[in-house]
Amino acid sequence: MKHVTIYTDGSSLGNPGPGGYGVILQFGAHRKELSDGFPHTTNNRMELLAAIKGLQALKYPCEVTLYSDSRYLVDAMTKGWAERWRAHGWMRNAKDKALNPDLWEELLRLCETHRVTFKWVKAHNGDPNNERCDALARQAAQSARDEAQGDAAQGSPGVLPPRAPRLLL
Repeated sequence: MKHVTIYTDGSSLGNPGPGGYGVILQFGAHRKELSDGFPHTTNNRMELLAAIKGLQALKYPCEVTLYSDSRYLVDAMTKGWAERWRAHGWMRNAKDKALNPDLWEELLRLCETHRVTFKWVKAHNGDPNNERCDALARQAAQSARDEAQGDAAQGSPGVLPPRAPRLLL
C-alpha cells in the first residue's frame, strides 16, 4: 500500500464568512496542491473539507499521514468522537447536535477506504507545509470574498456557480 502525506488547512474570513481550504499531497517526489473557496462557510467546515478533498484526490486505497492544525478535526478522529457522534445519530450528548454531520460522514467514509493517521501540527510555527496550506486557504477565502463582492456590486444575488477545485502546482 502506497504511503501518502497530506497537509491540510482551512480558513474563514469571519466565522461564518468567506472561507477556503488548502491541501498538499506528497508521494515520493510528487507533490500536488489543491485549494478552493466558498462565499459563506465556517472555519471548521473548511478544516474538514480540506481533509476530505485531500483524501478524495487519492485514486487508490493508501496509507495516509494527514497533518492538520485543527484540534477539532484531529481530536474528533483520534479520540473517536466523530464515530461516537455518528453512532448516536449525530448527537454530541443528550441535548447537543454534532455540527457538520455531512462532512463528518464523508470523512469517516473515506477513512474506511484509506488507512489514515491524523496528526496535529501547531499553526504558524514554521512548518513550511502547514504555512503553505494556510496561505492557500487564505488566498482561496479572499478570492471567494472578492467574487461575492463583485457579484453584489453587479446586482446579482451573490450565489456563485459551483467550480472545480483549483490545482496549483
